[in-house]
Amino acid sequence: MLLGLSALMLVLLTYAVSRTFLHRWRRLQARVMAAQLRGRDRPQPPQFLYARLRAMDPFAFEELLVESFERSGHEVERNHRYIGDGGIDGQVAIDGHVWLFQAKRYADSIRPEHVAAFENLCRLNGQRGLFIHTGRTGPQSRAVITDGSVVQIISGRALLALLTDGSLPMLASSANHAQPGSALRRSL
Repeated sequence: MLLGLSALMLVLLTYAVSRTFLHRWRRLQARVMAAQLRGRDRPQPPQFLYARLRAMDPFAFEELLVESFERSGHEVERNHRYIGDGGIDGQVAIDGHVWLFQAKRYADSIRPEHVAAFENLCRLNGQRGLFIHTGRTGPQSRAVITDGSVVQIISGRALLALLTDGSLPMLASSANHAQPGSALRRSL
């Protein structure tokens, strides 16, 4: 009995330590990549940078976006877990408005249903959203984002600009869907 209980405790301890280690490793990987993209690797050809981003751990890519927003001076609320986050990878305050964001590390074209699901999620939360990805945005995915959409897609050159110098494209006006104020909603 005591041996079984000891074995169970060892397994639980190993699991907790490995989770903490992985989280720290992902954040470190993101910090290193952010420093490289804003420093020595900034002049690299875009194809090289996209290949590096697509080779990253998907959760480290989420952390890279958080790191890039923070380095740009934006207040960020990061999620406490990567899986089971309800489709919201974090929140960022930009020009006094809170934006939800979702990070996708795709090698191919993004799926329109993923964009539509995030659009619905943002509407349900009464917030605007940034769908940030490393893939290609096809015409069907672009069609999901209409004039009345609360989601903007950040990819390609706009993504590289965010990661290399911290600039964001002109974000659509924060119409009545966004909640003004710089305080991030901690309830998500």
